[in-house]
Formats: sequence, structure tokens, C-alpha cells
Amino acid sequence: MKRKIIEIDQDKCNGCGKCVSACHEGAIQLVHGKAQLVSDVYCDGLGACIGNCPVDAIKIIEREADEFNEEVVKAKKAEEEIKKKHSLACGCPGMAMKSFSKPNPKRKRPIFAPADDVPSELTQWPIQLKLVPINAPYWKDSSLLVAADCSAFSMGAFHNKMLKDKKIVIACPKLDDTGDYVDKLSEIIKENSLNDITVVSMEVPCCGGLVAIIKDALAKSGKSIPLKLVKLSLNGNII
Repeated sequence: MKRKIIEIDQDKCNGCGKCVSACHEGAIQLVHGKAQLVSDVYCDGLGACIGNCPVDAIKIIEREADEFNEEVVKAKKAEEEIKKKHSLACGCPGMAMKSFSKPNPKRKRPIFAPADDVPSELTQWPIQLKLVPINAPYWKDSSLLVAADCSAFSMGAFHNKMLKDKKIVIACPKLDDTGDYVDKLSEIIKENSLNDITVVSMEVPCCGGLVAIIKDALAKSGKSIPLKLVKLSLNGNII
């Protein structure tokens, strides 16, 4: 049948992932760093994703396409929920929630420790946004740091300048499947007493998707929490 459906210009797409979050049917996913329509049956052709694209890479066209199937969409979402619950309950040991204290600065350094050894400021595990639990006790009265995956590698003093006294989640808006990131961050914000949120992103265009995700999540949570945005250059300087 011929009907209205979205079309994504692969040359224009910068992989920011905003359209993925905006599509409630899960019709769009990032594939090799570009947004793609994964199946005609998932797209209702209404174009909720269009207004979220910062580079005007999405438009509605009319072409031969399989009919939108709401029941298939519901079944897909239900299957994803089952997989998510199963992975959390039976996942690898690396997904186990842990909270730990920082090394005591007054404690005597081990004789094998290098003179320039810098202690870690990380106080919780896991840190990847897909893996962190929504109701972890360490969120209570904490400052949340949402950081792009690359940021800690570009900024040498990341632990001391950014992570110190904060809890962290990391994500990549270009390479991750970000479909549920807004919902998950929204639940973390809504269900816990966070003091403030800091977002550290890189200067590359696709990293703007991380800022959009946290802003959407904050708005969806219904809470008013101080938000600080930090952008890093490729060599780790604060812009």
C-alpha cells in the first residue's frame, strides 16, 4: 500500500539520537552512527520525530510501505521489557550494584604506589546509563554527573575537576541505543532526591544529543533541579 512514512537523509544526519528518543514506537534506531528507520510497520507516519531533528534530516514522504501495525509495536515493547528485566536479574557480575568509599587521604601510601599516582574519585558501580539501577541508595542527596563516554579520556583532570563528590552515569548519544535513556533518567530524577545535575559533553555535534536527553528527562520528571552544562574541546579544555 502507498502511505505517508518518514524518510531520513543519511548525508544530513549527524547521529545525535534526538529522533530516537522522540519516536515512541521505536521505529528509529542509530545504526553505525546514523539514524535509520528499522521497519515500516513501526512507523505511524505522523512525524513526531521531525521537530526534534536539529539538522532537518527527516521528512515525511509518500511511498509503498507496509501498513503501520500498533499490535506489533506493543509486542516489540513488551519483549524489550522482558529482556530488560531478565538482563538485570541474571546479568553478568559486572552489573552488580556497588557503593564504595574513596581512599583515606591520610592513609599511608603503599610502597609500590607511584609518586604521581592519582586516587580515583569514583564511589559507585555500575556507571553506564543502561546498567545503573533507578533506585540505588547512593543517589540519595547526591550530585549527579552525566558524562559523555569520551570526556574522561580527553580531560586529564576529569576525576578531580568533574567527578569529585558526585555520582556518575556515562553514555554515548551517537553509538548507544538511546531509546529509553530519557525515561530512565527521568525515573532516576523523579524517584531520588538529587541536589543538582552536571552534564559534561564534547564539542562534537553528536554530543549535543546528550544535553537534549537530560533536558527532556528533567522536564519529564516534573522536578526543578539546578542543571550545569559543561562542554569540553577535543583536547580536554572547558569551552
